[in-house]
Amino acid sequence: MTRQMPLSPVIVIAHRGVSGLRPEHTIAAYTLAIEQGADFIEPDLVLTKDDVFVARHENDITETSDVAAHPEFAARKTTKVIDGEKHVGWFTEDFTLAELKTLRAKERLPLLRPDNTKFDGQFDIPTLAEIIALAKKHSVGGRVVGIYPETKHPSYFAGIGHPMEARLVRELKAAGWDDAKAPVFIQSFEVNNLKALHGMTTIRLIQLMDKKGAPADGGVPSYAAMTTAEGFRAVAAYAYGVGPNKDMVDTAFVANAHAVGLRVHPWTFRAENYFLPASLWSGVNPRAHGRLPDEIRKYIDMGVDGFFTDFTAIGVEARAASRSDQ
Repeated sequence: MTRQMPLSPVIVIAHRGVSGLRPEHTIAAYTLAIEQGADFIEPDLVLTKDDVFVARHENDITETSDVAAHPEFAARKTTKVIDGEKHVGWFTEDFTLAELKTLRAKERLPLLRPDNTKFDGQFDIPTLAEIIALAKKHSVGGRVVGIYPETKHPSYFAGIGHPMEARLVRELKAAGWDDAKAPVFIQSFEVNNLKALHGMTTIRLIQLMDKKGAPADGGVPSYAAMTTAEGFRAVAAYAYGVGPNKDMVDTAFVANAHAVGLRVHPWTFRAENYFLPASLWSGVNPRAHGRLPDEIRKYIDMGVDGFFTDFTAIGVEARAASRSDQ
C-alpha cells in the first residue's frame, strides 16, 4: 500500500479511557490512558436530573453501574424509547448527581473482558468537570492532554427538557476552552446539534458516522449520504472532521474527506480477536488478543489523522512503529 499523508499529526484517542483494561468511563480508565500516552481521553456525555454532565456510555446505566443492587432506587426502573429503541432499566436523567455518586461502575463487557470485572464496585461515575480537571492536571512539562466528548442522544435530551449544547459550551468556556486552539473535539452522531454548536463556538467539531443507519435527529437521510462528494462538502461546512466506523474507511474515503479539508478519526480499534478481521486473529479464542498493531498501522498508512482505541499503549506503540517506517 502507498502511504497516504494525513492532514494533521496522527492522534491517539483513548476510547472511554483504557476500556480494554479498566471499566469504561471511570477516572481510573482515563488516568491509565493518560499514563500510557493518550493524546485525548473520550467521555460520552449524558445529563443528570439536575443538569450535570456525567460520563456514561448511555443514559441507560443498567449495564454500566450497580444501580440494580440499590433497593432505594428499585422504583425508578422504567421503560423508555430512546432514538427509536426500547430500553428497560435506570436512566441518568432520573437521578441527581448526588444520587448517581452513590453508585459504582462495573465492566460493560464481562464475557469478553472478565479481567476487568475485578474492578467492579471500585470507581464512581465521573463528571465532566472531574475529567477536565484530570486532563489539566496531566498537562504539564509541555504535554497537553485533551478531551474528546461525545454528546449522547442530544435530541432526546432536548425533547425531555435537558438541551445540551449551550450548557456544554459554557462548561468548556469556564475551563478556558472556547476556540479552535483548545485541546477539545466535540463529537456527535447527530447533525443538528453539531450545527447548533457550530453557531455557538469555534471548538473543533467531529461528525460521527456508522456503516449503516442514519442520525437519530433526521439531519440527513443516512450516514452513507454523508460520504458522497456532496455529503462531505456539507459536513465540512460545520465540522472539522469525521469519525467513521472503521469498517467504512478505505483510501478513497480518506482522500475524499481530505479533499474538502476534513480530518478522519475512525473508531474503534480493539485488541480482542472478537473485534478483529479473521486475518488478524491469534488462535481461536474470541477473548484472546490478535494483531491489533497490524490493523492500526494499516489505517495509519491510509492517511487517517487519528483513531479511537480501547488499548492506548498498543495504539501509541503502533503509531511510533508507523513513524519509524517513514
